[in-house]
Amino acid sequence: MSGRRPPFLLALVHTSAGLLATLSLAATLWTGLDERGVALAFGVLVTVGELTRWAGTHAREAAPLGAAGALAYALLGADAGQPTRHGALQVVAVVLAASLLGSVPHIARGRPTLDHLARRVLTVGFAAVCFQPLHHQGTFQDWGSAHALLLLALLALTALCDAVLAAALAHSRTGWPFGPLLRDELRALLGIGSAVCATGAVMALAVAVAGLWAVPVFSLPLLLTQLSFRRYAAVRATYRQTIASLARATEIAGYTPAGHARRVAALSLAVGRDLGLSGPELTVLEYAALMHDIGQLSLVDPVPAGATAGLPPAEQRRIALLGGAVVRQTGVSPQVAAVVERQADPWAEQPVAARIVRAVNAYEEKARDAGPGGPLKALEELRLAGAGQYAPEVVEALAGVLSRDCLTPVPAG
Repeated sequence: MSGRRPPFLLALVHTSAGLLATLSLAATLWTGLDERGVALAFGVLVTVGELTRWAGTHAREAAPLGAAGALAYALLGADAGQPTRHGALQVVAVVLAASLLGSVPHIARGRPTLDHLARRVLTVGFAAVCFQPLHHQGTFQDWGSAHALLLLALLALTALCDAVLAAALAHSRTGWPFGPLLRDELRALLGIGSAVCATGAVMALAVAVAGLWAVPVFSLPLLLTQLSFRRYAAVRATYRQTIASLARATEIAGYTPAGHARRVAALSLAVGRDLGLSGPELTVLEYAALMHDIGQLSLVDPVPAGATAGLPPAEQRRIALLGGAVVRQTGVSPQVAAVVERQADPWAEQPVAARIVRAVNAYEEKARDAGPGGPLKALEELRLAGAGQYAPEVVEALAGVLSRDCLTPVPAG
């Protein structure tokens, strides 16, 4: 599928990072390493941060300690009152070498690393190129008390640069719309992103006054935060697995075909991303799509093949309300229960997530039963069903997703 996704941004980011990394390493090897003790201290910090990096989580920054250490080195202007002499290229070279060293275990396990390293190199390079020349020219000393304001402005630009890079890489890898991805990255800056920026800046300022002893002191809180995020990610993964297991109850009981809930959830997420839903909204959508048929467990006589889209509206609404009641008893978010309850309402009265689940569920059922050419026939049925059945914008977003994924040759709507 990667061949159908936009490769230009991915190639541009990787090529830019590779050129900057090559230039930095060559220049540092040619001129030698300035202030080796400082470089070693921050290199060790970045390496430790990369070694403790985790995977398989929705967290935006997988290695906050490594990111903060790299940013602190890029913004470092003095060591215990003595001005530092290292330049922007040495910063990139040290951070790259430390990141590669810390990534060895992740590479050995087959975890994706190239995008992460490209982001790290370009973001740190941006911060260092902006800060180090100004520092060597004495610009920050000339600004006096406004030094902090200039540093804050630089941090904001660096964070924006990183958010754009992350959204561009995700867009290139997945083909999801760039705008919603960038919006989610910017929202994430208020969480772990702001902690990384603040820790990096404070660490650089502390080392300038107190020396390298400030590195372990100021890195400890972020390390504890990283461990907390890791536990949170594990809890969240377990929570999702529990919901997926509950969703499979209808399949095990023979009410719905095997894999139906999983397919509806995957396709609903793709449609939700196309419509610009945010991260939390996508989570609610995924959970509701997984559990959208759970109300059928309350039926005495199963619906043939679990196909509720062909039932009378009143029966669909009764099953949806039963499903919402079951979801509320499981302790899942009330937002998920509300989506499950309202999936059978007229689309104009539904929240966006319920509109998506309703249309995708109907498409999956119709495509499954239509035989050869089923996906195309099912999509046309949704388009011709009438204004009160399915939201037109959801149907067209579904058509776009199917067309991109080459599941069927979808014609223009």
